[in-house]
Amino acid sequence: MRILLVMDPGILVPPKGYGGHERLVYMFAREYQKRGHEVHLLVTSGSEVAGCVVHPFGKEGFPPRKWDARLAIPTAWYFLWKHRNDFDLIHNFGRLAYLLPILNHPIKKIMTYGREISSRNIRVINRLPLRNLIYTGCSNDLISRVNAGGKWETVYNSIPFDQYSLQASVSEEAPLIFLGRLERIKGCHTAIAVAKATHHQLIIAGNISRLPEEIDYFENEIKPHIDGNQIIYIGEVNDEQKNEWLGKSKAMLMPIEWNEPFGIVMIEAMACGTPVIGYRKGSVPEVVDENITGYVVDNPDQMITAIGNISHINRSRCRARAKERFDIEVVAQTYLSLFKNQV
Repeated sequence: MRILLVMDPGILVPPKGYGGHERLVYMFAREYQKRGHEVHLLVTSGSEVAGCVVHPFGKEGFPPRKWDARLAIPTAWYFLWKHRNDFDLIHNFGRLAYLLPILNHPIKKIMTYGREISSRNIRVINRLPLRNLIYTGCSNDLISRVNAGGKWETVYNSIPFDQYSLQASVSEEAPLIFLGRLERIKGCHTAIAVAKATHHQLIIAGNISRLPEEIDYFENEIKPHIDGNQIIYIGEVNDEQKNEWLGKSKAMLMPIEWNEPFGIVMIEAMACGTPVIGYRKGSVPEVVDENITGYVVDNPDQMITAIGNISHINRSRCRARAKERFDIEVVAQTYLSLFKNQV
C-alpha cells in the first residue's frame, strides 16, 4: 500500500525540539514503513525520514510567516490533485482545507485532529460532495465538542514505548514531577502547592511561554517558589532527559485547568512506570486507568490524598497497561484498520 502523510509546513519532521503533531507524523511514517508499506510525506522542506519519500513543502520556521502559511494551501492542492491516483491512503495531520481538491475522489482519506476542532469548518466540508473521508480525534472528550456531522472515530495519541525505560521502583524520597509548558492552564502553581503540602520535592520541566501574560504568570507565581532544594526548575528537556526524570519520579502531577485534548506526557510518564495524578478534565479520565496507571482527582485535597496512596500502584503493571493502549504499534494498527474498513 502507498500512504501519504501530510503535515502543515513550519516544523521539521522529525522535530528538533517542540513539535507534537510532527512527532506523531514521524512515528507513524516509520511504523507504516516498518510494516511494509511505501510511505511518502508532504512536510516541511529539510525533513528526513529514513525509508520514506519526502516531498518538500514550505519553509522551516514556527510560527510560519503569514505568506508561507497562505501559500501552503494552493501548494498542497496542486500536489494532491496531481498525485490523486498515486496513493491508496492520505493521512492528513494538517489543515482540512488541504483535502478540498480530492474530497470527492475515491482515494481513502483520514483527517486526524489533536487540538480543538472548528465545527464550522467541518460543516462546510460536509456540505460538499465527498467520498471515503473519516475524521479522527485524539479523545472522546475532544470529539464530544464537535457539532458538525461526518464519520468520526476516536484514535488516541501514541508513543514508541521501546524508547522509554521502565523504572520498576523508586525510593520513598523520590520527587514528584510536573512536565509541560509553564502556562496557567497547565496548573504548575497547583503542583507546587501540593508538593509543599505533602513535603515532597517537585521537579518542574518545560518551556516558558512567550505570551506576555504567561511570562507574568511564571515570574509572579512560579519563579518565587523555585529554591533549588524543594522546588527545582530544570528547564525544557529533550527525550533522553525526559526519560530519566520521569523514571526517577514518584508520580507526575497534571492539575490542568482546561479540557486538554490529549496530554502525550501522561503516556510518556506511564511508559517509565510513573503513575499520573491528573484533574478530571479533557482526556485525563480516558487516559488514566484508575488504580492501575494513576488517579483521577477533582481538587488539590484529592491530589494530596492520591499522593499518599501512590505506593499502591505497581509501576511494572502501569507501564504494561499503558503499552497495551498507547504503543505506536497498537495505534498504527488502529489507523490501518480504519483504512481497511472504509467503504
